Amino acid sequence: MSTTIRKVKTSDLELKDRVVSIQRVTKVTKGGRTFSFSAIVVVGNEDGIVGYGLGKANEVTTAIAKGIEDAKKNLVRVPIHKGTIPHEQAAKYGGARVFMKPASHGTGVVAGGAMRAVLESVGVTDVLAKSKGSSNPHNLVKATFEALMELRDAHTVSELRGIPLEKVFNG
Repeated sequence: MSTTIRKVKTSDLELKDRVVSIQRVTKVTKGGRTFSFSAIVVVGNEDGIVGYGLGKANEVTTAIAKGIEDAKKNLVRVPIHKGTIPHEQAAKYGGARVFMKPASHGTGVVAGGAMRAVLESVGVTDVLAKSKGSSNPHNLVKATFEALMELRDAHTVSELRGIPLEKVFNG
């Protein structure tokens, strides 16, 4: 199954950013160690549009700012149905595996760390999510994005199958 990436224009969007993780990284040179900071940031409008970015700089604030700029260049649209995802979805990136399942209204976002930041940024209010394997925040964010980009709403399914919307549910 091919994944269609739905790019979004950044103009006139009110995006909120969430810092997922900040790491101090070291470069060993002949003169000693040079420290810098790497940040992974998720931005979203909490209404179906989300993106992530990586930033690296000598200062934390600069690294975060670079991450936000990178995230704005990688925005995608995700289908949300009544505050939850349309169907179950699993994905993998590197050693990180994620599984997401729709939840009834009032459940909340049952997810850990990096997955929670992505799901809240996209605007999901009720979901059951599990991360398995690696807890590396970079791979978790990327695996969560893989899963979100594979989601399809009922309108997309009816168009792909060439059947009316009612038949998607009654099959």
